[in-house]
Amino acid sequence: MASFSSRLILLLSLVFALHLFLLQNAGLPLFENKILASYTANMLLTIGIVFLLFKLKDKYTNQIGFLFLGSSFVKFLAFFIVFHGAYKADGNIETLEFLAFFIPYSICLVLETTSLSKWLNQM
Repeated sequence: MASFSSRLILLLSLVFALHLFLLQNAGLPLFENKILASYTANMLLTIGIVFLLFKLKDKYTNQIGFLFLGSSFVKFLAFFIVFHGAYKADGNIETLEFLAFFIPYSICLVLETTSLSKWLNQM
């Protein structure tokens, strides 16, 4: 579990730095569109969900896939509660707003899915 958290934090830190670098080179504002909140929320949700799935994997082996799908619902719910209102305030979601949320979300999802897949293959 600690290995997963460390890898996630390292990977998200690198992607965040690259994201900021690209924004800066394009002359765009760095910390707009709730980018810091997005990276932080995705990281914390992913660590919490993976921790919970790791704790439940032995007891609910046959249901772990459904629990994983349920965790995706939790992430989307968090998006709508925390980010959607702010992103939609002007009537539409801009590309930079979308990317501020989707980049960390997709990085977390890929790492979460590969880790869960490895756990299930070891069982």
